[in-house]
Amino acid sequence: MPARITTIAFEGAEARRVEAEVVFTNGQVGFQLVGLGDKAVAESRERVRGAFAGMGLSLPGKRIVAALSPADLPKEGSHFDLPIALAVMTAMGVIPEDALSGYVCVGELRLDGRIAPISGALPAAIAASSYGMGLICPADNGAEGPGPAMSIFWRRPR
Repeated sequence: MPARITTIAFEGAEARRVEAEVVFTNGQVGFQLVGLGDKAVAESRERVRGAFAGMGLSLPGKRIVAALSPADLPKEGSHFDLPIALAVMTAMGVIPEDALSGYVCVGELRLDGRIAPISGALPAAIAASSYGMGLICPADNGAEGPGPAMSIFWRRPR
């Protein structure tokens, strides 16, 4: 069963719900990313690899398949990095399967593992709230969209 992390795709000023799913399979070791993504999304796998290496973590020696679904919805931007990385960590057993089930996750990864700010944190916060979920976003975006009934988490790098 794939590990799933909820994120969003932007369609104009609206945010649509997307699931970042990851499975490990047998076969040639590699990292495949599917789901109608633009160049920034395609490059996400390298930022995820680099961030893991930058934090001293190893990816499993298996074929990693990451999918952003629904597959027919165009996806743009680097904010998919964090949900993909969290789905990989969930598939590895580092994060419990249900630990992030109540959150929408967005964030760009730097090669040293830091989480960079993104454009669109406010629509992401509005979307998360409409789903009855909290938002996990970069610290520099944290003040963009909190409402009184919403949980927003961020962590400042040390």
